[in-house]
Amino acid sequence: MEPSKRHHPHLSPALHLLAFILNVLPGVCAEQETENLSGLSTDPYKDIFVVRENGTTCLMAEFAAKFNIAYDARASNYVDLITEQADISIPRGAGVRGKCGNNESELQISWLDDAYSFKLFFVKEIRNVSTRQDSYWKISKMQFVYDSSDTAHFKDAANAGKHTASSRRLSLFVTPLGKSYKCEAQETISVISSDHQKVVAILLSQIHIQPFGLKRDFIFSEASKCVVDQQEQLEETLPLILGLTLGLLIVVILSVYHIHHKLTAPSQVQIPRDRSEYKHM
Repeated sequence: MEPSKRHHPHLSPALHLLAFILNVLPGVCAEQETENLSGLSTDPYKDIFVVRENGTTCLMAEFAAKFNIAYDARASNYVDLITEQADISIPRGAGVRGKCGNNESELQISWLDDAYSFKLFFVKEIRNVSTRQDSYWKISKMQFVYDSSDTAHFKDAANAGKHTASSRRLSLFVTPLGKSYKCEAQETISVISSDHQKVVAILLSQIHIQPFGLKRDFIFSEASKCVVDQQEQLEETLPLILGLTLGLLIVVILSVYHIHHKLTAPSQVQIPRDRSEYKHM
């Protein structure tokens, strides 16, 4: 006897459409790809990372990064412990992963077979200012994973192995939505490691980041500069402004004096140079 075939005589067209959408949806989800464009940078210490969605840039970051890691090392007597520091930089061939979301985005850079990884977490937020709402983005968390078993950087590490250093409730690079954040000056972010609460200093400079709202491929939107850069720019332009103002003031004073001299000259009595002319006066 043939097995009975299942029929769904009451399956509505709406359910047919829903089944079709569910089958097709995985194939049309936004495809994201990442690129390390650090080779395009003329500065050997500056890296460029890009996350693209459906062929368009959705996250772009440029910066020079250095990590100063405090760790316990064995002293020469192999009994006492001393605090040493390892200095780590991101190599040019680092791998990059990331994702772009409506309200949250991430960028992760890793190298040396994932012995090291640096992860940035971005979020959108709305801030109420009096009667209006301002939208902005910021870095909400930083995470740095390192392996102190790497003897090239960690000599005689007492607690060799992988450790994670992360921030707590970070609010960094707060920038109006639709703009990029730019800062040439060095910024230091201190995070706490799982290795006996040691401090890891993350040094970032030549920063240019935008995790949301890029309007053109591989091109940052208008930059919002950090306070330090604004102060330095003011210090550079202030002497020029003062010099121009002083020069203009001198010109005005000389012009006023010249005009005043010409207006008062006819009313002055002419003193004869020859004494014989006095008798005719």
